[in-house]
Amino acid sequence: MVPINTTHGTAHNTHVANALSAGDSSVRLQAALAVGTNPDPGYLETLVERCAVEPDFFVRDMLSWALTRLAPEITLPRIRRELDSERGQARSQALHTLSKIGDRSAWAWITRDMLRDADDEVARTAWRVAVALVPEDERTGLVDVLVTQLGRGDRDVRLSLSRALVDLGDVFEPALAKAATNPDPVIAAHAHATVLLSRNPDLGYDAAIAEATRVVALGPERAAAVAASGVVEPAETDGADR
Repeated sequence: MVPINTTHGTAHNTHVANALSAGDSSVRLQAALAVGTNPDPGYLETLVERCAVEPDFFVRDMLSWALTRLAPEITLPRIRRELDSERGQARSQALHTLSKIGDRSAWAWITRDMLRDADDEVARTAWRVAVALVPEDERTGLVDVLVTQLGRGDRDVRLSLSRALVDLGDVFEPALAKAATNPDPVIAAHAHATVLLSRNPDLGYDAAIAEATRVVALGPERAAAVAASGVVEPAETDGADR
């Protein structure tokens, strides 16, 4: 456990810091809730440090909420420093907190390196924050970076990327049409699946990737045509229901 520094040195602050690092996650959750309910800039450092090491998702989310309760002019500079942390969790949680704060000035802090971070959780969070904060005139540039991540990671990572691209709107279509001709079938299928999801959100990622994989197997010309039109021919059957 990384030790937590308190800023005031008072008995009360020490008690809160101890509660935030207690062995029982429910105690930590209640402590984070209490700090957010009664926001005090004196807890800024403690909250940020806990975000970097807290193992429980729900407690981390409460810590981020508590940070949003502080004035942005106090919180944002400290969170920005966390974006350069060596700890992946510190970076991802800082990004998550930025998404909660929603200050568009933080867009300038979302670098290409973050969008391509080797840590999948950091990259996924960066994609989500970038889509939320990107100015209208920089959406195409963001798409150009995101498409370089097609085919990356496991199902959840790929689904996160597809959602990010879809949320950017039609601006992604030229880049995905090109990616659909990629000689790597995994990248091409991911591009196709994203197009299918954008045009039929009810399809579901697993069905989209299965259909996209089938289309890619038909060859690059057919795959490119489907990517451009978004129209997918049904798979051939032997007459039996599937």
